[in-house]
Amino acid sequence: MSLVPGLKGSASVRVIHENTAAVVGSGSLEVFATPMMIALMENAALNTVKPFLAEGEATVGTEISVTHNAPTPIGETVTAEAELIAVDRRKLQFQVQARVGDEIIGKGTHTRFIINEERFLQKALAKK
Repeated sequence: MSLVPGLKGSASVRVIHENTAAVVGSGSLEVFATPMMIALMENAALNTVKPFLAEGEATVGTEISVTHNAPTPIGETVTAEAELIAVDRRKLQFQVQARVGDEIIGKGTHTRFIINEERFLQKALAKK
C-alpha cells in the first residue's frame, strides 16, 4: 500500500503536570498546553505515514493551523487523530483533531514533507 488520502493514525497522552500550560510556559494554569496538543497532533500525523516510508526516510512538519477550544485538566487522556487528505509528491496534508472522550478539544490542518534523513541532517549541520 502506498501513501493515499484516507490513511489515518492516532496518538494519545495522559495530561500530567509536565505537559500543562503552567509548566511549558504557554499559560499559567494546570491544563493541557496548546503546544503539547500540537505536538500530539504532529505525532498522530507521523504515525499515519511512518509504516509507509522507505528506509532512510522521515517526515518533518512544516505548517500547522489549529484551534484549541476546550481546557483539559490533569488526569484526562487526550487522543489526537490525523487523516491524510492530500499527497503531492513529498508534500503530505492532514486534517487533525484532538479529543477527550467524545469532546473535540482542538482541530485543524497540518502539512508534513517526506525527507531523506541523511541529507536533511547534513543540511542542518552545515548551518553550524
